[in-house]
Amino acid sequence: MKAILALEDGTQFVGEAFGATGTVVGEIVFNTGMTGYQEVLTDASYAGQIVTMTYPLIGNYGINQEDCESHKPQVMGFIVREHSDMPSNWRSTKTLDQYLKEYGIIGLKGIDTRALTRILREKGTMNGVISSDPDFKLQEWMEQVRNYTIVKPVDQVTVKEVQHYEGTGHRVALLDYGVKTNIIRSLRKRGCEVYVFPATSSSEEILSANPDGIMLSNGPGDPKDCVYQINVIRELLGKSPIFGICLGHQLTALAYGGDTGKLKYGHRGGNHPVKDLAKDRTYITSQNHGYAVLADKLDDKKAVVSHINMNDGTVEGVRYLDTPTFTVQFHPEASPGPMDTGYLFDEFVQLMNAYKETKGGLK
Repeated sequence: MKAILALEDGTQFVGEAFGATGTVVGEIVFNTGMTGYQEVLTDASYAGQIVTMTYPLIGNYGINQEDCESHKPQVMGFIVREHSDMPSNWRSTKTLDQYLKEYGIIGLKGIDTRALTRILREKGTMNGVISSDPDFKLQEWMEQVRNYTIVKPVDQVTVKEVQHYEGTGHRVALLDYGVKTNIIRSLRKRGCEVYVFPATSSSEEILSANPDGIMLSNGPGDPKDCVYQINVIRELLGKSPIFGICLGHQLTALAYGGDTGKLKYGHRGGNHPVKDLAKDRTYITSQNHGYAVLADKLDDKKAVVSHINMNDGTVEGVRYLDTPTFTVQFHPEASPGPMDTGYLFDEFVQLMNAYKETKGGLK
């Protein structure tokens, strides 16, 4: 079945439909990962977005029961160069096409995804529409495409009630702004007992769990839209060690009076080099974000940049000087991507140890 992709600037690509059929509008972004499409599809940070994979062959190892990063696909649509409908992997239980159909996700295949990616790199992220409707009339959709915005996606993807995961070590309160499952796995691997709180939770509700540490998760959308969550983080600062990832990193900077800005086309993929300035070592990281903390807006009496992106120099990590708080823009839990920066979870455990030993004080 024929399908079309139209960008808000009028650019059109014609290919074939797979997955669900119909019409969908979203923000068009690209991911440079060679593998990990199942994790990408289920990453809540992609809520409201149509994802393009730059690697040309997608679907070749199917879909399995273990690699989801949330309970369902979170993307609005999915674009690939070539879709494999004959997957080969011992864990595979269904094809990518079957999976997208099951959850009503519209797919587009057979277009030049690298040409599309070049457009997004040159002009910046744009809205677009995918349609397999034979009666689709582009002019009737263009106003909606141009006016499309992702409205309060954190409220849509967060858990609705507190979830509890047993552990024998530190008790961690995890604020779910769109958390990836592997963040929970990474904490539990280190023995942590985890309480996952909805993004709408108050500071009183979070602190009532008597946590040894607080984790701020990844999530979708513009961090400046999360006014309530920023105020809650401000109330939590200094009450317990805090570790923020991705959106949690951005919200912490805003809580400290810093600022964020939208990147031209974002960082999405598993091959982004980041330098840990304290270790004087560069790591390859997994990333998925369209906004960044602005270094020149950080108060140097309260914050120091700990990590930088080696491609464009943007802020990838911050350590705060007056509270036991550190944050990173990339994903140390990976999934998909390299696990090189998993040591940051160990540093979080060490910070909780030190905080406990000093009875709530900083060393």
